[in-house]
Parts: sequence; C-alpha cells; structure tokens
Amino acid sequence: MNQLHPCAGATKDSPCPKTVLTSGDHDRTLTVTNNVTGESVRLAPSRLYHYRHDSTEGLAALDTDGLVLADLPGDWYPPHLRDFALKAGLPLEDARDRSPGEMKAVLAARAPGWQRIRGLPLPSIAKWRKPVAIGVAVAGVVVMAYLASLGLWAAWRGLSSIGRLILDILEAKWLVVAFSPALLFLRPAMARAHRWRRKRGTVLGPAGGPYLSAKSATKLQITYGNEAITEIYRGENHGQAFSLLLYSYENLTGLLILDRFGRSLHHLPGRWSPEEANRFADRHGLMLAVHRVTHEEYLSLTKGSKDATP
Repeated sequence: MNQLHPCAGATKDSPCPKTVLTSGDHDRTLTVTNNVTGESVRLAPSRLYHYRHDSTEGLAALDTDGLVLADLPGDWYPPHLRDFALKAGLPLEDARDRSPGEMKAVLAARAPGWQRIRGLPLPSIAKWRKPVAIGVAVAGVVVMAYLASLGLWAAWRGLSSIGRLILDILEAKWLVVAFSPALLFLRPAMARAHRWRRKRGTVLGPAGGPYLSAKSATKLQITYGNEAITEIYRGENHGQAFSLLLYSYENLTGLLILDRFGRSLHHLPGRWSPEEANRFADRHGLMLAVHRVTHEEYLSLTKGSKDATP
C-alpha cells in the first residue's frame, strides 16, 4: 500500500493536516482521506502539482485539462512526495519556484466537483462562550471607564497587555474583546458599513474578502482579510481593467477582471452577486457581462489568467 501524509501545516506554525493519500502500485488513482471527518474521495488525476505561494504550501490533483480536482493544503515532504508519485504512476510537477501569479492562476482553475480538503477540524465555539465573551467584554468596558475616571490609563494598558498575553497562551482569542472593549462595538459597526458600501456599489464582495474596491480614480484594489493583495490599473490599454465577467460553467461560478481585448487579468472563483456586480461596475465605469461559458471558453479564460485569488 502506497501512503503519504503531510509533515506540517500549510503555513508556518499552522496545525498539520490529518490528510492521508493512498494509491495502489502504478494504478494512477488516488484516494484522499480526511481523518478528521473520516470522509474519503477517490480521484483519477492526470498529474500532481506541488505548489508554494504567499507562504502557503500544498498539493493539487489536476485533470487532463490542467484543472484542479482537489486542493490539499499542507507541507508535503518533497522526497516522500516524489516516491509516492513514482509508485502511483503519476507525474509530479514541482511548481514551488514558479511565479506566484502563474501558480495562483493554476489553482483557481477548478474542475467541476472541485474540493479543498484541509484535514483540520472546523473551529467550534461552545454555546456558553459567546455570552461569556460578551459579559467579560462589558466588564472590560466598565473597568476601562473606572480606571479612566481615575486617570489610570497606564494601569489599563498594563492590564490589557497582560490579558492579551494570557489569551495568546490559552489560544482563547475569542475573548480578546475583553481586553479591547472597543471591538465589541466596532466589529458590528464595520460589518454594517461594509454592507452599506456594497449596496452603494463602492465595494464588491464580502467583508472578509476577497472584495474589490476603487483604490483611486485609476486603480482597482483586491483585498483579502485585512490585506490588499493586488492593484490593477483601470483603462482601455492592454493589461488595464476594462470589464468584469461573471461566469458559470457546470457547477462552478466566478468573477474575471478583463482588459479591453478580453484577456483575463485576475480570476476570483466563487459566488458573486450579479446585482452587486452591476452596481459596482456602473459606479466605476466598467463594462459587465454575465455568461454561461463553454468548456473551451472556461479553459481559455481561467488558465490564461495573469493572476488569481484561489
């Protein structure tokens, strides 16, 4: 039995996935088992794709068109991976030194039925934790106000620092609001502000990202989490953002930023609201198209993209 599992997490200091790959000798098939859930999926990839981009490592199983059947985040030890691929009869492409844009474009080009198998337990918060967190946060507000009334801001800063250290040690970061009470009020307010901006067409996409916004009168910006991951000039020249394409292909959907000549500049797979995309495009002077694309069109647009956010 040919078997392989990752040696570390997909990013530095992240947990090691409990993902196991199994293959028979030279049968060119792959069974991926998530030992957290006990679920398995059987694949018949054309090749394996070993990648590393933006400090994230992983392995992808590609079909004959180069589309991703399954994305398996994790640090896969290269010598063991090479031995596994050789015994399984599967070609292995080491893309870790390729340009980030090229790698991300490959990973964003998903095959129908695509899966990302993380091999990690979903974060679960016990029912009692939320009210406790809110209660402690309110208590934090009271303590902060009391210390402020006595002019003891230094005492609050010291208490806050100690609290954050304890939270880091305990990995109970859901309680961080107790030592930053402003977050208790700011986070919902920021979420409402983002929804309001989406309704006005100022931004396109969820608050956590990825989402599009106008960096300036001449640039689009793509943000993921709290980080601006790329900027694209707007205009009618080659390589400048001119239009948006919302596509659907079988069970896949996504957003493509195109230049005037139809070249894909950035690919963002996932669900996007046509109504919100229309408001955003109208507000920022971009063309918008919504299409169900053919297999050939899907391959051309996604695999030929200059960059992507997988």
